[in-house]
Amino acid sequence: MRRKEFSIEQEQEMITFLDQCSFGFLGTVSPEGEPRVTPLNFVYMDGCFYFHGSLAGEKMKQIRQHSTVSFTVAEEFSLIPSFFSDPELACPATSFFKSVMAAGHAELVQELDIKGKVLQRFMEKLQPQGGYVPIDAEDPRYKGSLKAVAVVRIVPDRMHAKFKFGQNLTPERFEHISGELNKRNEGRDQETAEMMQKYCPFHQM
Repeated sequence: MRRKEFSIEQEQEMITFLDQCSFGFLGTVSPEGEPRVTPLNFVYMDGCFYFHGSLAGEKMKQIRQHSTVSFTVAEEFSLIPSFFSDPELACPATSFFKSVMAAGHAELVQELDIKGKVLQRFMEKLQPQGGYVPIDAEDPRYKGSLKAVAVVRIVPDRMHAKFKFGQNLTPERFEHISGELNKRNEGRDQETAEMMQKYCPFHQM
């Protein structure tokens, strides 16, 4: 059953999360009907996911056979041990995270100018410090590479974002877990406590 208290409806929240993440998981179906999940870098632009790679290869073959795909991006923030909530039972153990899941169809991008814009966005995302000539389809130094590389657009038919930060907890348990995270102060615990305050409905009143 989908927990509606974890759903994120604000589009900008989802876009910001996708802009901060560089890795996602592509779900395809082989010609034999077998599922496959491939981790890869991506960018999200104008409501679509993009990735690049060789014109040959298994995932390209699968996309040509079955264009219906899924794409998932997830980021774990903190593990929440059971003893934060119960001194004996294991049941309350969980994790707090953000995720976006999409289902749609994949298509090869043919236009060199769009390829250039997508790959330039990749560089801005993965190499923000610069140190390269910007990718432009009109630049003769890039035209050959743009023709040789495959750029794939995933057009979502459905998207769902889930940001889980204790929205289902009672106020008392919520404050206790938030306090325990600040007390433990390991990894992303403080950031997780801040996310709890941001997304908890009774803190938004």
